[in-house]
Amino acid sequence: MFKKILAVALILISNLSFGQKIVIKGSDTVLPLSQKEAEQFMKTNKSVNISVVGGGSGVGIAALIDGNTNIAMSSRPIKMDEKIKLQDAGRSYKEVKIAFDALSIIVHPGNKVSQLTREQIEGIFTGKIKNWKEVGGDDLKIVAYARETSSGTYEFFKEHLLNRKNYAATCLNMPASGAVIQSVSQTKGAIGYVGLAYLDKSVKAIGVSTDKGKTFVKPSVATAKNKTYPVVRPLFFYYPTKSEALVKPFIDYIIGKTGQGIVSQIGYISLDGM
Repeated sequence: MFKKILAVALILISNLSFGQKIVIKGSDTVLPLSQKEAEQFMKTNKSVNISVVGGGSGVGIAALIDGNTNIAMSSRPIKMDEKIKLQDAGRSYKEVKIAFDALSIIVHPGNKVSQLTREQIEGIFTGKIKNWKEVGGDDLKIVAYARETSSGTYEFFKEHLLNRKNYAATCLNMPASGAVIQSVSQTKGAIGYVGLAYLDKSVKAIGVSTDKGKTFVKPSVATAKNKTYPVVRPLFFYYPTKSEALVKPFIDYIIGKTGQGIVSQIGYISLDGM
C-alpha cells in the first residue's frame, strides 16, 4: 500500500515539476521555426515543456501514425497511404498551415552560374546535365546534393522541379538542410536545395525560371509574397484529435500575431503574407 501511495505521489510531483509536455517531430525545414516558437511560448507558459526533434516530414508523420508525437511537422501535404495508415490505426487527426517557405536552389559562391530554368534543374538532378559548362558555367563536374528520401523537401522538389522524374543515382542524399548548406559551401561544383530560412552567406541562391527562361526570380520573402518566385510551399502541423486540448494553445500562438511575427523574423513567409 505504501509503495502505491509513494508511486502516486511521485507522479504528482513529476507533473507539478514538469507540467504539460508536448512532443513535436518531423520536418527539418520546419524545425528552426518550431524551435523558436516553442522557446518563446515557454517563456510565458512556464507549465509547458515542448520538445522539438527533426528527421524529416516522413519521420514526423510515421510518429503520428505510431502515436509517438503530439504534433508532426511537415513541409508537404500528408500522403494518401499515410491517411489510410492513420485510419487503420484509428487515429483521427487535424491539419494546420503554420507558414510558407520558398524552396531555394543553392550553389557554391564561386560558381558564375546565377540562374537556371526548371528544365535545366531537372536535367542536373536527373543526371542528364553533368557539367556546369552545359548551362553557361565553367568546365566543372556538377555535384548534386539532395535531401534523404524521408524528407518532405526531397519529395516536393521531385514533384515540382523534376516533373516527378527520379533523382540520378549520383545525387548525394544529406540527412539535414544544414548538411546540404555545409556540403555546397565546401564543394565548388555543388548544387543543392534548402528552405529559405536556412540561407546564409556561405552559399549562393540562384534565380529560377518556370517559363522556359523568359523570367528568372531569386528566392526571398518579398518575391514569395508577391508571387513572382515560383517555388513556394505551405508548411504544416498535423496532430491527433485526442491531443487537441494539449496542443491548441501552442498552435493558436503560432498562427496568431506574435507567432506570425516570429515566422517573418526568422526567414519564413507568414500566413497573412500569402
